[in-house]
Amino acid sequence: TGAQQSATVANPASGASPDLLPHFQLEPEDVYIVKNKAVSLACRATPATQIYFKCNGEWVHQGDHVTQHSTNHSTGLPVMEVRIEVTRQQVEKIFGLEEYWCQCVAWSSSGTTKSQKAFVRIAYLRKNFEQEPTAREVSIEQGIVLPCRPPEGIPPAEVEWLRNEELVDPALDSNVYVTPEHSLVLRQARLADTANYTCVAKNIVARRRSASAAITVYVNGGWSTWTQWSGCSTSCGRGWQKRSRTCTNPTPLNGGAFCEGQNVQKTACTTLCPVDGAWSEWSKWSECGAECTHWRSRECSEPAPRNGGRDCHGPELDTRNCTSELCTHAAPGAEDVALYVGLVAVAVCLVLLLLVGVLVYCRKKGGLDADVADSSILTAGFQPVSIKPSKADNPSLLTIQPDLSTTTMTYQGSLCPRQDGPAKLQLPNGHLLSPLGAGRHTLHHSSPAAEGADFVARLSTQSYFRSLPRGTNNMAYGTFNFLGGRLMIPNTGISLLIPPDAIPRGKIYEVYLTLHKQEEVRLPLAGCQTLLSPIVSCGPPGVLLTRPAILAMGHCVEASAENWSIRLKKQSCEGTWEDVLQLGAEPCTELYYCQLEAQACYVFTEQLGRFALVGESLSMAASKRLKLVLFAPAACPSLEYNIRVYCLSDTQDVLKEVIQLEKQLGGQLIGAPRVLHFKDSYHNLRLSIHDMPSSLWKSKLLASYQEIPFYHIWSGLQPFLHCTFTLERLSTSTCELACKIWVWQVEGDGQSFTVNFNIAKDTRFSDWLVPDEVGTPALVGPSAFKIPFLIRQKIISSLDPPGTRGADWRTLAQKLNLDSHLSFFASKASPTAMILNLWEARHFPNGNLSQLAAAVAEIGKQDGALFSEAEC
Repeated sequence: TGAQQSATVANPASGASPDLLPHFQLEPEDVYIVKNKAVSLACRATPATQIYFKCNGEWVHQGDHVTQHSTNHSTGLPVMEVRIEVTRQQVEKIFGLEEYWCQCVAWSSSGTTKSQKAFVRIAYLRKNFEQEPTAREVSIEQGIVLPCRPPEGIPPAEVEWLRNEELVDPALDSNVYVTPEHSLVLRQARLADTANYTCVAKNIVARRRSASAAITVYVNGGWSTWTQWSGCSTSCGRGWQKRSRTCTNPTPLNGGAFCEGQNVQKTACTTLCPVDGAWSEWSKWSECGAECTHWRSRECSEPAPRNGGRDCHGPELDTRNCTSELCTHAAPGAEDVALYVGLVAVAVCLVLLLLVGVLVYCRKKGGLDADVADSSILTAGFQPVSIKPSKADNPSLLTIQPDLSTTTMTYQGSLCPRQDGPAKLQLPNGHLLSPLGAGRHTLHHSSPAAEGADFVARLSTQSYFRSLPRGTNNMAYGTFNFLGGRLMIPNTGISLLIPPDAIPRGKIYEVYLTLHKQEEVRLPLAGCQTLLSPIVSCGPPGVLLTRPAILAMGHCVEASAENWSIRLKKQSCEGTWEDVLQLGAEPCTELYYCQLEAQACYVFTEQLGRFALVGESLSMAASKRLKLVLFAPAACPSLEYNIRVYCLSDTQDVLKEVIQLEKQLGGQLIGAPRVLHFKDSYHNLRLSIHDMPSSLWKSKLLASYQEIPFYHIWSGLQPFLHCTFTLERLSTSTCELACKIWVWQVEGDGQSFTVNFNIAKDTRFSDWLVPDEVGTPALVGPSAFKIPFLIRQKIISSLDPPGTRGADWRTLAQKLNLDSHLSFFASKASPTAMILNLWEARHFPNGNLSQLAAAVAEIGKQDGALFSEAEC
């Protein structure tokens, strides 16, 4: 070494300085010991006279160094390279105290230089994953996250994913990426993503595989569009037509849910039956004519052919000789005179017929009579009309009376109308009112309570009686003919209007209207569906009316098209509930129609039966109206006192039932009921009591609040949900209670009740907020309507035909704020009658007839032809 060093000094490179600090050309780097294999550390420095390793602060023995000497040809400076080996045993000796490290120290004549530290670690990879992916089932286009936390290891393991043993490369598939936490993310699941996924962790020591996770991408089924309605099942009379759809848009795959709902819809249809023509009787033979012949005729009118029926076959005129061919002709002069006289007579008749036709046309075009067009006369005419003989000097009064001389009939039909039964009842031709017969006839109705047992006894013979409630508390019934009438269940807001002409002439029906309790009728609800109205029956079932009756009942929905799908349901004769109408959609049948208003709905139906309004929420913003009512005992003989808070659907019938229940319990109403909007947010309803004077009262409730589950309220099938707050007086002399009750939906708005009353004060039931309705449950004929029958007919005949300047039924609908239902009114034979029927259902018994009369008179002023009638 000394010789080499002297040689280096004796022959220095030009420009080189002999006094240089060594610098490292190669420094030791971090290494990992795999299994039991030793690792090598190396360093190289120039100019260097000595190089030694120092590991964990201690010098490595000189004998463990492997040294190589060389000279840098460009500088002529000595270069020295040293290597050592580190074994697993050396590292394990200090394992757990600190990391094992080594460092080079190089010397020259000018001093020493240290290299960077190189760490020596023992490499490993544990067997068990900290988190493995799990199997999942997801809907198509849904995002998927498969977590994977690899086993602990040094160096840290790298992660890759396998799909069915093939490498998943995010660079080739934009729908896939791997997070820094090694989770596999599928942005939108595709059918091709259904596979087994494996997380693979690897480092220099080993390669580990997680358990495979099966991902199943399923597709829920969707309905195709409805097919066209099929033809009517019968070529003549009443039948059925149907349409269908399939669960193929898309077809359910990989266990996806099948479509919910019906795949077939049916609706009633009526096909007009062809009627073949038939001859009437031959007329009498005419007098013998100048040609010694006479004739007779007949018409194809008994019946006339219609609806594609065949015409009559054969001659309609028959002539024959009337003198057995022994005819003597009159003189020519006499024959000409007879001919001229006949022509003059025919001309006179034609002139008279022409005048009569002009007068008839003038009166029809005029529409309303002059006395109807005048608002003052019309308003005076809108008074209840009693059927009396008219005076000769007042032709504008009702001069004809209803014919009640026909035989009384009671409908005895079955629950299900037969398919081959009679066609829909039609009103006979002719005037709606016919002259009275010789005798006096009175129509009796069964509204008095004394006849209730007799009516129920007659109902008990029918098959449908088994599904009706026993007793007559929530039932109204009456006997009706073509004049129509009204049934009402007091204090419930439920009524049935049978308009004039709905029952054919010659028929008299016993009709009932009843309110069902929820526990009496099983109404299945699915998903987010909820009962929005009472369940109401009107019957007898199977009766077909010639005009729609109007069933009015309350509801508790805050309706909006974006938050609700509302359906009218009707129970079929088999006992299943069917959707007969979806509100807001185009009706698929003309048998039903429903107008939904803020507090009530009005159902037009030509078939009596059992109805209910059911809603399905489309968003969490959908809400129902709850009525919050507080009751407490009228007297408190003990120290304990109970306050009951009812959470009811906001309909009159439920409040009526609670009031009747509290009367039996001896409770009194505290304050006015409040309205709470209960949202479809899946949150329960909570109730709590606050601000009680602690020196006088204490609550026996252990928790800070009580809670009513969301689904108990939302379904609407449990009518009398309530919470009871049990309080205790600290002294019997305490008679006053002042507190506050909070009612709120979790994460929603709430209501506060301030309770402040005297327990000793007697609150009579007559002071309650809901008074009894005054009126008769059954009204028959003119007394059931505010619009007199004759004026009603005049309005209908005037406004049904299209009028000039729009002065027809459309303008009346607009003035009554019913113009959103024009398509329904237009589908009926008399749109004006439908409008007046709805007005009667909405405004009885407190409707303002003056406003209606003014609206009709204003329409008359729009059309000058209405006033030309008086001149004609």
